Amino acid sequence: MDLKWSAADAAFRDEVRGFLDEKLTPELRRAGRLMTSVYADHEASMQWQQILHERGWAAPAWPVEYGGCDWSLTQHYIFSRESTLAGAPALSPMGIRMVAHALIKFGTDAQKNYFLPGILTGEVFFCQGYSEPEAGSDLAALSMAAVDDGDDLVCTGSKIWTTHAREANWMFALVRTSRTGKKQQGITFVLIDMSSPGIEIRPLVMTSGEEVQNQVFFDEVRVPKKNVLGKIDDGWTVAKYLLEFERGGGASSPALQVMADEIASVSAQQPGPAGGRLLDDPAFARKLADARIRTEVLEILEYRVLSAVAEGKNPGVASSMVKVLSTELSQAITELAMEAAGPRGRVYQPHATCPGGPISEFEPPAGDYLSGEPWQAVAPLRYFNDRAGSIYAGSNEIQRNILAKAALGL
Repeated sequence: MDLKWSAADAAFRDEVRGFLDEKLTPELRRAGRLMTSVYADHEASMQWQQILHERGWAAPAWPVEYGGCDWSLTQHYIFSRESTLAGAPALSPMGIRMVAHALIKFGTDAQKNYFLPGILTGEVFFCQGYSEPEAGSDLAALSMAAVDDGDDLVCTGSKIWTTHAREANWMFALVRTSRTGKKQQGITFVLIDMSSPGIEIRPLVMTSGEEVQNQVFFDEVRVPKKNVLGKIDDGWTVAKYLLEFERGGGASSPALQVMADEIASVSAQQPGPAGGRLLDDPAFARKLADARIRTEVLEILEYRVLSAVAEGKNPGVASSMVKVLSTELSQAITELAMEAAGPRGRVYQPHATCPGGPISEFEPPAGDYLSGEPWQAVAPLRYFNDRAGSIYAGSNEIQRNILAKAALGL
């Protein structure tokens, strides 16, 4: 997309570039460029968040009164794209992009005053307690029990696919406080201190070998009622609001555009199936062109979501469109990356990457030998991780049902 910046926009772009040039160390750039999923190396991510917080740029989409930035849509886009181009590691979305918006909308003054400053600094680090072994895309089927006991809710059950549960000191979770009425009723949104007695965390090994996600078990864990967000039995209202930010609360298009550009660059050097350059192969070139066109469409949709957030509104059904398009585009682009990587992209070499969690049972080769280039080592891990993109945050089939009902009236 060829944007014509105004003088003010160009000045802001230069300001952002200057900041990134000064603050992004080689180690941080490496952590950003060699990410194997949507999650950066945890230590690098937290270090970068602290740097951004010092500049006042950790949560630009928040309302200004809570620490956000009074930026135009163009400035938001510039910041996201320049950060991606510079190789900045991603920040964890659980706090800044997700539960913070629910706190701002539904939280008490005491909850806002405690949690929001801590989320900005990284001292409060959230994980998400939504999915259960029997409640994934059908989230309203959740059964983790929360029994009323005076000033507390006593929680028993488990949550699964909990990203960074071992690193988090807080969890935002949905629990079952009543079993009468529709299954969407009787759900309560709670904030759980992860140091509470009765919590056990077991890591899950992903197909990429990383231990980023976990299953969390709760055995009569006491959660003070002051940690309920919204009203007891009305947590579904909070969850629906937050899910719209999870599905469309950030800008995916700049990263996808950068990935597509990098694939175009490397495929110009890689051999094609019939000789010559891979980029000259008609089938490959057609798939790459299709991905780039769809990425430009995604960019326009993300502008719509960002506009709604900037005006204090929830994104609505546009977030479902963004979720479907962004995850399926990312899957398509990682497939192209695997094709460009060739045989060396089939070698398991996590030691050459910066994964979002520990790698289970892997011994790096002597001398840290690497077959090919680091991007070729990233390609298979990113490919495996992206297979989950169309499932998490509500499967894409669910999102299409939402669009059919809410947007098309079917």
